[in-house]
Amino acid sequence: MSINIAIDGPSGAGKSSLAKLIAKQMSYVYVDTGALYRAVGYQVLNSGKDPSDETQVDQILENIDVTFRSEPDGQRVFVNDEDVSGSIRTMKVAMAASDVSAFPSVRAFLLESQRKIARDTDVVMDGRDIGTVVLPDAQVKIFLTAAPRTRALRRMLELQSRGEACSNSLDDILEQMTQRDANDSSRNTAPLRQADDAVLLDNTDLSEEQTLAAAMKIIKDKLDMET
Repeated sequence: MSINIAIDGPSGAGKSSLAKLIAKQMSYVYVDTGALYRAVGYQVLNSGKDPSDETQVDQILENIDVTFRSEPDGQRVFVNDEDVSGSIRTMKVAMAASDVSAFPSVRAFLLESQRKIARDTDVVMDGRDIGTVVLPDAQVKIFLTAAPRTRALRRMLELQSRGEACSNSLDDILEQMTQRDANDSSRNTAPLRQADDAVLLDNTDLSEEQTLAAAMKIIKDKLDMET
């Protein structure tokens, strides 16, 4: 039986970074579900469609193939054989991902592929509804969060580290992030929320190393592993 670790939480909390570190430490497969939704959002925008229009988004689903590939420099995301790994990391695509993720058709399109990976191998999967919808039987569930302004600052530094000398101020990013949090938490389909059996981990005042240490303690406690 495979072991599934689900990490949920709002944008900018550091879910992907934490999930990658856990996967590496435990030799599990890391599944970036956010990249799947970003890939759909990217293709919608790239096709000149409105990501908030369900009919237009459904048209894109008819002709899209999203895949992960392991490359020497890490995991890459492809849309119809186009490497979009960098292109999907902009704030514009993030907002489009938030829009399209509200549609049941998009979630159904991506759901089974996520579950199949988790059935076949030990995984660390991060997103917004992993512990509540995608992997409700995951053995370990962590809800990772941080203060909004801390998350906005982290996102700004992330954008800058990729060479996107952001035209947006910290307040602009905070406003966009607050709007995305509201969208993700209020949508009818699979809203962002902490699963009843998830452990809350607030890393506002924690470094990346401290966050990993706290998460590993949760995992070891849940799996009855030796410390």
